[in-house]
Amino acid sequence: MAKNLVIYYSRKGQNYVNGSICNLTIGNTEIVAEFIAKAVDVDLFEIETVREYSEDYTTCTDEAKVELRNNERPDLKKYLDSIEGYDNIVVAGPCWWGTYPCGVFTQLEKLDFTGKKVFPVMTHEGSGLGGSVSSLRKCCKGAEIGTGLAVHGADAKNSESTVAKWAKSNLK
Repeated sequence: MAKNLVIYYSRKGQNYVNGSICNLTIGNTEIVAEFIAKAVDVDLFEIETVREYSEDYTTCTDEAKVELRNNERPDLKKYLDSIEGYDNIVVAGPCWWGTYPCGVFTQLEKLDFTGKKVFPVMTHEGSGLGGSVSSLRKCCKGAEIGTGLAVHGADAKNSESTVAKWAKSNLK
């Protein structure tokens, strides 16, 4: 049986949901990561940046855009040193400006993906997987990129059966 890991970044607080700004006590990507963990045996690793993004959603998106434009790699509160014991790695995050938040790349660039299978998972408000597949191809050298999953953020709380079906099909 394969050993699975979910590496994820999730935003609590103000989020864009179906055209409005709403306050979330748990971020959409965290909900999806927990559904994956409930469906199949996985370890979870949450990415947390040292410098927190603004609580204000619009300001946060501006900060994320500048980070992406400048190809920044924000410092993290903790790092995963190795993925040696894992076969499958799920990389989950919100779709910010067409890809993962830059903190995700900070973590991924420190790992050796040779011989691993990597699966993109994105929560979004209309952009699906965005550029996550091409981002993972660039960042996860030596990995095979598996079938991704895009979950509409506004529907994250109601996506358990979809997420479970995807997880059981891919993380075996």
